[in-house]
Amino acid sequence: MNAATLTVEQRNAFQRDGLLVLRAWTPLDRVEQVREASARQLAAREGPLELEAEVGYPGAPASTSTPGGQTVRRLLRAYERGEAFRALAASPALGQVLRELMLPPGSTEQVLLAQAHHNCVMTKMPSFSSQTNWHQDVRYWSYQRPELISAWFALGAETEGNGCLSFIPGSHRMNFGRDRLDDQLFLRVDREDNAALLRTTVTPELAAGDLVLFHCRLFHAAGRNRTPETKFSMVCTYRAADNLPLAGTKSASVGDIAV
Repeated sequence: MNAATLTVEQRNAFQRDGLLVLRAWTPLDRVEQVREASARQLAAREGPLELEAEVGYPGAPASTSTPGGQTVRRLLRAYERGEAFRALAASPALGQVLRELMLPPGSTEQVLLAQAHHNCVMTKMPSFSSQTNWHQDVRYWSYQRPELISAWFALGAETEGNGCLSFIPGSHRMNFGRDRLDDQLFLRVDREDNAALLRTTVTPELAAGDLVLFHCRLFHAAGRNRTPETKFSMVCTYRAADNLPLAGTKSASVGDIAV
């Protein structure tokens, strides 16, 4: 293994908060390559795609046949969309950082890109983009341990105005009774215990090239894009090789990629 690339303070912060922001992580030439390729594929509607109307979050069109109903939410299967995407998702430097966060010191275990989840470019459009309420990504994932990490690559400026992510630090270490969640497993904002937790929210604004790493149990949310420009972000999820997906689930439906 290579020498550690994170400081002790950074590793401790991730364990405490479930969140780590690495500024200027991606070289700007690589950012531009991925952003331009994403814009081209979005314009050409190169599948597979996910539409806002298919998800139905607040602000999304009511159906695929109503105005805005064909608005794209995500370019799926990012790893297969070209070399620039693969280089970003599976860089040796990222693999090293993930090993430091996910594995015990001295471990020789591999870290894998989980192709069944995320593995996409988020295309938050100026019109008909939706709001994503407070949730944990692991709610619909099926692994032996809920110990995955997602990497969010900013391909441009991310602000509250264009719907950047917000997080509840430390929520990955908390247990939530079913009564604190709604039918779709979003955090209920009408409860005082949840409202107190939401007062600890952080909203890190990002510049092109910034990287956010966050734990799969960390509660997070995102607003709508209220600017005239599409916001592009790429997001991938990773697991330790010994944290196997459960047989017969979506998590086990696609082979994973060593990083």
